Amino acid sequence: MANYDYIILGAGASGLLLAYRMSKDTFFDDKSILIIDKAKDKGNDRTWCYWEDGVGEWDEILTKTWSQIFFGSDLFLKTYTISPYQYKMIRSEAFYKSLWGHIHTKANFTFIEDSVNTFTELSTGVEVITDKSSYFGSKVFNSLANSEVYKSQDKFPLIHQHFIGWFVKTEDDAFDDATATFMDFTVPQNGNTRFMYVMPIDKKTALLEYTLFSKELLERSEYEDTIENYLKNNKITNYKIIEKEKGNIPMTSFKFSELNSKHILNIGTAGGWTKASTGYTFKNTTVKTKEVITFLKRENDLSKFHKWTKYWFYDLIFLDVLANHNEEGAALFSSMFKKSKTKTIFRFLDEESTLLEDIKIILSVPPKRFIQAFFKRLL
Repeated sequence: MANYDYIILGAGASGLLLAYRMSKDTFFDDKSILIIDKAKDKGNDRTWCYWEDGVGEWDEILTKTWSQIFFGSDLFLKTYTISPYQYKMIRSEAFYKSLWGHIHTKANFTFIEDSVNTFTELSTGVEVITDKSSYFGSKVFNSLANSEVYKSQDKFPLIHQHFIGWFVKTEDDAFDDATATFMDFTVPQNGNTRFMYVMPIDKKTALLEYTLFSKELLERSEYEDTIENYLKNNKITNYKIIEKEKGNIPMTSFKFSELNSKHILNIGTAGGWTKASTGYTFKNTTVKTKEVITFLKRENDLSKFHKWTKYWFYDLIFLDVLANHNEEGAALFSSMFKKSKTKTIFRFLDEESTLLEDIKIILSVPPKRFIQAFFKRLL
């Protein structure tokens, strides 16, 4: 077996970003690092959006930024100016190209195009078996999620953020490209938490995603029919679909960190880096990968990386409510946006809020369901 100091399984956002951070830090210059993925050129397989205060790490490769967001429901409609924040979009092709460009400048990195079958922890490291070969790594960082680990348990709720998106191009100006539609719950809810997400790139081009927070997925035609009807209801008829995307992101407070061990650290969605209550992953991954780099310089036992915070419990309670009362999602989010400042909401979701800000968010939502869920978890 070929031996490496570090093996990274998967070259998606979390795996590639971790490799990139290693390539930029001289601490890792004498370390051998292997990246394994079944495909290197992934193209625009993802679109990530996130909010950020001021200049950010990825500003040079952004597709679009917005200074305003719109929130809509049958109960409450408002356009917010979100200064000092900006809402930002990044397409994965530009992201991958930028990161690979730097990684390729380092001779201690190796990429192998292969499929991972198994990896097994040994006393001094990890054996990785692929379709074509086997490798040994002193430490392994795994971004390949195994959905059975959270689907096969019932202690923690599981719902999905699932969506289909259309990039559309219109003949005439049809979009306000200064405003991103953050959540529009005016689409039929049909007993679930359903909303439209609209990201105008310019006045004639936009990404529209029909998104659900629910337990069950839909037939593809139902997602696409809803997008078509939404465009029609907004008097947009002369358009062509230039690209499509789809996704299914698990939303769960399952304790992924308990799957970590001395030599194996699960990262990205596989490590529970997805924000359980929202499905947002990208920004959290940029933060977590920095923390991994700092951790590796002082610790050898990867099982000690994760630290529990109050936000895990907040997310758990919120998911309990959404899982058991999915039809009330629009009312919950409407109440939060109506009663709270966007800056407070963003800080809370970024897990940067003070106790006073936590209380403001907690008091902004209808209390009954959350009180029920809270005491149920205490019993």
